[in-house]
Amino acid sequence: MQLDAFALTVSGRRDNNEDAICVRPDLGLFVVADGLGGYEGGEVASALAVEAICELVRKTSSDVDVTWPYTIDPARAIDENEIIVATRLANERISAQRTGVLEQMGSTVAVLRIADDRAVIGHVGDSRVYRLRDGVLAQLTIDHSLLAQMIASGTPPADIEHFPWRHVVTRALGTPTGEPEVSASRALPGDVYLLCSDGLSEPLSEARIAELLQLSAERACRALVDAAFAAGSRDNISAIVVRVC
Repeated sequence: MQLDAFALTVSGRRDNNEDAICVRPDLGLFVVADGLGGYEGGEVASALAVEAICELVRKTSSDVDVTWPYTIDPARAIDENEIIVATRLANERISAQRTGVLEQMGSTVAVLRIADDRAVIGHVGDSRVYRLRDGVLAQLTIDHSLLAQMIASGTPPADIEHFPWRHVVTRALGTPTGEPEVSASRALPGDVYLLCSDGLSEPLSEARIAELLQLSAERACRALVDAAFAAGSRDNISAIVVRVC
């Protein structure tokens, strides 16, 4: 199975970019991390997250006898455990450096790992993974956010667009809530995956995202970032587009 991937991250209308990305088609690994805004060290947290996850997957891919830093869940497949362990390692690395001016830092993360015909997805926070299959867009992650929690409970705010706490996440790496949510499904030729930070997903409709994902990986990625900026995104904007060939 071949993977055609392209990634782009920009600061957008902000002075610095607190997002970080990892694009490793050779490992079938793709990561978007979004440092928590408004705190010192958001860019440090997202970089630590990406580094830790890529490091663990690189080791497990090249050495079947590698020692994992955490015990695995026997009820889950080995590739799901790999993403759980990698994300826990990222959580530990960030937590260990939360001192001084970095005391409040944290990060969201979205991870995609494709091997053979399996796609494993992990996420913490409100960075998302979408899949376009046969022209139909599906959001494969559910935000760990106060807004998503209220909607799921059947008590959405009266004015979602202007809800003052819509950006409050309920899980973040670097905190006791940093446990990932992981799922797995079959990857099919023709599938297109999008990993993105909320700077892209918030201003764009699903219809617009689906439309742009019809393009090649590079053109889609560039068009999505440009469209999010044009639509008024006030955050950093990151996207990784992966087409399964």
